[in-house]
Amino acid sequence: MRPSIVMLGLIVVWCLTTMEYVAFSADDAALVSQAEPVFDVVTLKDGSVIHGEVVEMTGGLLVIKSVLAADLIKVKWSEVTKLAVSHPLPFHLKEGTILNGTAEEGEPGTMKLKAGPTGSVMTVPMDSVTQVNPIIQSPVIYKGSLNAGYSQSTGNSHLRNVSVIGDLVARSEQLRLTLLGRYVYGDNSGTLNVRNARGTIKLDFFITKRLFWFASAYVENDFLQNLKLRTAIASGPGYQFIERGDFNGIFKDMTFYAEAGPAYFNEDYRDNSVTGDRSSFRARVAMKWDWPLFDGRVTLYHYNEIFPSVQNASDFFFTMDNGVRMKILAGLASGFQVTTRYNNRPPAGTGDTDNLYLLTLGYAFDTTRTR
Repeated sequence: MRPSIVMLGLIVVWCLTTMEYVAFSADDAALVSQAEPVFDVVTLKDGSVIHGEVVEMTGGLLVIKSVLAADLIKVKWSEVTKLAVSHPLPFHLKEGTILNGTAEEGEPGTMKLKAGPTGSVMTVPMDSVTQVNPIIQSPVIYKGSLNAGYSQSTGNSHLRNVSVIGDLVARSEQLRLTLLGRYVYGDNSGTLNVRNARGTIKLDFFITKRLFWFASAYVENDFLQNLKLRTAIASGPGYQFIERGDFNGIFKDMTFYAEAGPAYFNEDYRDNSVTGDRSSFRARVAMKWDWPLFDGRVTLYHYNEIFPSVQNASDFFFTMDNGVRMKILAGLASGFQVTTRYNNRPPAGTGDTDNLYLLTLGYAFDTTRTR
């Protein structure tokens, strides 16, 4: 009787141990399977296979985030023969249909889309897909800032300085409107030290994605230079050398364009007896460079306009802005800008170079959609 009881006890212990081991193994396998990442798989016509995460496909280029180096790999969509996507993405088809779902490998040149809440599977030819997960931008994108600075002292000194800087760029597929403005005022015990106002308005019409034609107007008033109004009207071709997305990494948001054309240049002075009004035909050469860093939290920028005389190349007017803009919180931003103006034919009694240093606080915005 005792041996039977002992044997029964051993069997029970063995069963319990086995069940615990099986349960542990199943749970452990589930955890392991959950811990293992699931990658998208892209197979090309040459037989090479890319593992990573499909980001988007626009303009005939498929963008994949690589598993090994987390770099972005771009391949032609026409070279893709098989595709497996483990996370839901919107697939845009030629007939205008948008299917949101995952993809499984099918026969070469096709893929199986598992779309919708029902999980129905559709076999779709690869060449019928026009876009995958594109960024949907609004028809017009706005980017700009408005910054101001103010300082005042009382007591032994009575100094007051005010500065306002603003810029706005509105961009659609074919048009780009640029507005730049600045006003600076300063006095000492009621005696004027500086009062300058400057503005530029420019409209670009894009003939191609890079080539455009511009029309611009530059106006300026400067009290201490006896300048009532400086006006420059210009038009000509321009080229967008660098656009957002041309590069990867820290250069991904960099932009740069240059433009040149003929201009009518006119200067009216308050006191004509000191300096007579002047007008001439000149050229206009301008460049603008923007380099947003750290997802736009810091932006370095440069902008210049040069107006050389057609009759005498050594006679020219030049203005240049260099600065940095930093986002503090949400749209709140601070900035530092250095403005340089050079006129080799300055009004009588004034110098040829002016430098202005501005430290400002204000608001910056950008409606461009990014990932």
